[in-house]
Amino acid sequence: MLVFMLWQAWEQDYGPKHEVAANVNPEGVKSAEDLPLTEGASSQTETAAQNPVSIPVAAVSAAKTVKIKTDVIALEIDMQGGTITNLDLLNYPKEKANTVVNSAREMIGLPVVDTNTSPVRLFNNDPEKIFVAQSGLIADSGSATAPNHYTVFTSAQDSYTLQPGQDSLTVPLTWTDSNGLVITKLFTFSRGSYEITLDQKVRNNSGKAWSGRQYSQLLRAPDTTSKGNMLTGGMRAYDGGVIYTEKNKYQKISFDDMQDETLDVANKGGWTAMIQHYFASAWVPPADQENHFYTKELKDGRYVIGTYSPPVTVAANTDAEFVSHLFAGPKVQPMMEKIAPGLELTVDYSVLTFIGKPIYWLLNKIHSVIGNWGLAIMGVTFCIKLLFFPLSQASFKSMAKMRKIQPRLKELQERFADDRPRFNNEMMALYKKEKVNPLGGCLPILIQIPVFMALYWVLSETVEFRQAPFMLWIQDLSIQDPFYILPLIMGLTMKIQQSLNPAPIDPIQAKVMKMFPIVFTVFFLFFPAGLVLYWVINNTLSIIQQTYITKQIEKAS
Repeated sequence: MLVFMLWQAWEQDYGPKHEVAANVNPEGVKSAEDLPLTEGASSQTETAAQNPVSIPVAAVSAAKTVKIKTDVIALEIDMQGGTITNLDLLNYPKEKANTVVNSAREMIGLPVVDTNTSPVRLFNNDPEKIFVAQSGLIADSGSATAPNHYTVFTSAQDSYTLQPGQDSLTVPLTWTDSNGLVITKLFTFSRGSYEITLDQKVRNNSGKAWSGRQYSQLLRAPDTTSKGNMLTGGMRAYDGGVIYTEKNKYQKISFDDMQDETLDVANKGGWTAMIQHYFASAWVPPADQENHFYTKELKDGRYVIGTYSPPVTVAANTDAEFVSHLFAGPKVQPMMEKIAPGLELTVDYSVLTFIGKPIYWLLNKIHSVIGNWGLAIMGVTFCIKLLFFPLSQASFKSMAKMRKIQPRLKELQERFADDRPRFNNEMMALYKKEKVNPLGGCLPILIQIPVFMALYWVLSETVEFRQAPFMLWIQDLSIQDPFYILPLIMGLTMKIQQSLNPAPIDPIQAKVMKMFPIVFTVFFLFFPAGLVLYWVINNTLSIIQQTYITKQIEKAS
């Protein structure tokens, strides 16, 4: 299994890559295959989807962009369709400038490590890394045309900035057709928020009723450049589509799923998203209406996931509006819970979510008081230790008794060296007489394995641990210890704890057990520092508890 998984990882990292097909169009116009086709859509929309050249829009290079900057994001809106592109998360650099580590490296004569401190780019209009948020309107049959994400809008300004003391910022884009239909796209940004409100206002001055729907979708090409890391055990975090509905709840729709089948379902409320390690983007339509969810695989290696609304009829000389919300930012669970039901589930703790969420809640509560994620990990370790205290107490008592009768077991082994069945019978009789359970130390370890795995996923998936400092040389709990000090301490504590346990009677087994601290130290060299910190504190508390119990039992004898 390990060889197969290594082969898969090698193929993804170094194997042949699928080339992004060039979008060849003699007119310089984008393909319209990514437009959602709805029942009752106008003939103009269907024709446009089948024949992109018929769309009377400008080439991409000719379209103007509007730049917006708030206190947490900087982005561009393409005037062709009002598409959101090149969204940077200003508070999340790609790499953290670790001045402590670089100073230490300079002192011992090692070269300084260069870091890329530019912000993480979530949306991107690079053709090879395309990831954009599109929106528009679809006119129903019998109605005039409507602006989709290929239609060119106009803006009064080329840039907008959220000024100090300003709580919100609204960016209007306008489009008017020859029949008098006026569409205004209003993008509203709020201070400290990664939520963008899109309000598409329809003013019908055409003299007859207009009927249409809104759609919002995420278009993306899979990122083939990212590699697995030791943070997730060499495996990649899930990277792909997600939908959430009241009926089916949280569902992953991978790019392979989009290749195999085109999704087309209707349900009340819900949302669609593209998620990746630490960050997510999600369109959230109104929760009180039935929304249609769809996915598409496009011809050039891109994928679309989105929703469209039920039709709305706007009488002549009246107004209507379509509202949706876009989340584009870090997967901070308390923040996401306020935006839409289930949005916090994009923080994927695998099948151990039922354990991971309480651990995250406890970590978050302790951090809100202490203000340091490393100390929060130590606090959670202490709480877990208290939770399993009765089991650990019984385990350590069993080990202490086993240690006490170890000389007698050795004597039995020497006496019945040539009679293995007799030795086993005498050994079991001794266990029964001294009321020792040789498996008594296993149960607490087995029970703690799911907790350890859940904590592993919490530390791997929780964005709050990304670049979170602890103290001294540990300036990022989500990556390995740069000087491998914590793993060495972990190996030392494991060796001390092993010396408190009864040695196996079998000499070969005893030699294997002696190798465990070395083997685990090598493993933990590449684990995130936060996880190694948990193990060090857990081992230290176990050593204190086991030493006390062993001394008590030795005194009693």
